[in-house]
Amino acid sequence: MSMPVNGKWKVLWLCFVVEGSRNSGKWNAFLIFIIFLFSLSLRFKSQTKPIIIIAMASRYDTNKVCCSSHPDAPLIEDYRAGDQICSECGLVVGDRVIDVGSEWRTFSNDKSNVDPSRVGGPENPLLGGSDLTTIIGPGRGDASFDSFGVARYQNRRTMNSSDRALINAFKEINAMADRINLPRTIVDRANNLFKQVHDGRNLKGRSNDAIASACLYIACRQEGVPRTFKEICAVSKISKREIGRCFKLILKALETSVELITTGDFMSRFCSNLGLPNVVQRAATHIARKAVELDIVPGRSPISVAAAAIYMASQASEDKRSQKEIGDIAGVADVTIRQSYKLMYPHASNLFPQDFKFATPIENLPQM
Repeated sequence: MSMPVNGKWKVLWLCFVVEGSRNSGKWNAFLIFIIFLFSLSLRFKSQTKPIIIIAMASRYDTNKVCCSSHPDAPLIEDYRAGDQICSECGLVVGDRVIDVGSEWRTFSNDKSNVDPSRVGGPENPLLGGSDLTTIIGPGRGDASFDSFGVARYQNRRTMNSSDRALINAFKEINAMADRINLPRTIVDRANNLFKQVHDGRNLKGRSNDAIASACLYIACRQEGVPRTFKEICAVSKISKREIGRCFKLILKALETSVELITTGDFMSRFCSNLGLPNVVQRAATHIARKAVELDIVPGRSPISVAAAAIYMASQASEDKRSQKEIGDIAGVADVTIRQSYKLMYPHASNLFPQDFKFATPIENLPQM
């Protein structure tokens, strides 16, 4: 296509490069019209220099998947079949499409040993990377070993002994926490403590179960929900003495400390398990705190003082509990409660809060 030359101004046109879809002709016509208007405007601005205008039609993206008959129609993706379908004519323009997005669903079947999920779980920062190794599944057929035995053997080949010990300890900590209804935050803290002790190799010769039990005990105290040694011992396979030894060794090895246990740390839980009302709980808390402040029970453990305070408060109220009931919940012997109560009884008038309503007068409280 050419334009007439008028005077000294000249416009040199180059051919358009057209590659693309069938509808590209409309786009080229529009470009021709725009350039024509632009050349007319230049006629009045410049009369000396020739102007060279090069127009290139937009090249169609050959990498784009589209329908040959309806290139502008949106495609519908069938995630189950992996197909891309034209929304106008239903033509399958792409098949076997792989979804590279994140896996938000799980297809694991609890009734089968085969897990068809296409991705694994997240990396555990407490492990050394063995959780990301590939595990070969058990063979099939009469000549294959038992599925449980083969899986265990494959795990031993792909996981080092250090990570295997950590995983077993984490399972034990989680199992103990489930038995006494501890939250996940305590489990995570106990796992981190065990990881530090394990990496430092400071408790050689001690069983991992004993270390795990001590780590759970420390985690409970650090999180402000302490448990007694007897409570931890009841859900583990380790003796109270061994847990206590590991507890001291861990504190020394990690150069850390825990808050001192007070009577108030156990009062709410003990009273709740005994079914006592808030009035009795507040009175028992006041009694135990005053007994410690007045140095009435020197050398007594906070648990025994709390148990004796609960016994005194309950005997003065309408909701009475026996020493055996309190001892079973607190994990202390009846004689331990009686010894602490005997020290507190002479000062009972100074221990009760002033607004407490006595169902049984102080002079009628049990005497030991």
